[in-house]
Amino acid sequence: MRKFNYLKMNKSKKIRYLKNYQKNTTYIVFLHGFMSDLEGKKPKTFLNFAKKNKLGFLAPEYSGHGKSSGKFTNGNISKWTKDTTLLIKKIVKKNKIIFVGSSMGSWIALNQFKFFKKQIIGFLGIGSAPQFLEGLMWNKFSKKMKKEIIKYGIINLKHGSYEYPISLQLIKDGRKNKVFHKKIYEKLKVTMVHGQKDESVPVSYSKKILKIFVNSKKKLVIIKKGDHSLSSTKWLNILKKELKMIVN
Repeated sequence: MRKFNYLKMNKSKKIRYLKNYQKNTTYIVFLHGFMSDLEGKKPKTFLNFAKKNKLGFLAPEYSGHGKSSGKFTNGNISKWTKDTTLLIKKIVKKNKIIFVGSSMGSWIALNQFKFFKKQIIGFLGIGSAPQFLEGLMWNKFSKKMKKEIIKYGIINLKHGSYEYPISLQLIKDGRKNKVFHKKIYEKLKVTMVHGQKDESVPVSYSKKILKIFVNSKKKLVIIKKGDHSLSSTKWLNILKKELKMIVN
């Protein structure tokens, strides 16, 4: 049974998170995807990995997601980045960090570099999706959809069996959080893992992330027949193997 913690941000806001407290060691910081939560297989897998390898662990659940407070449609990349930054400052403190970003989580992770550059030693991306709001949503919206979101401030987007309420403020905020033009010069271990059959995010997004890191030891792992979430036991084992190579 996973023991969840809550951080009270103010009178009305609390953020749920998972942690494995360790003194003076590297922390794995897992950042989940868009409209996801901490109930899935990946947070559990990486928490167990951290415990087994005597590493610290932190996985925040952004506001409006899962059991954290707040309305999903009020959230955006800036707010979820801020939630993450505050939790890292509180839990990880000055320890070294390896980010594990799943889908949108990789975008949130890239946003943390401006705050924790000196602490970050590695980054594992899983079906990474920075700037997806513009590239995979807005740019693909029909004229009718764009008119609707501008008129009502929101649109319900169907993707597979899911329905995503996409707000105009979320799209606009995404434009303030561009990362692909950035350059990071620190020497890190950066591995992007992407499913070959990912129907949500093209592999080109992982390739673009690797271009950001100028002096890092970089690797792209494309999983044959892999989907977007890469949550089967077989694929989770590959992710653990790649993470272990970053840790060592």
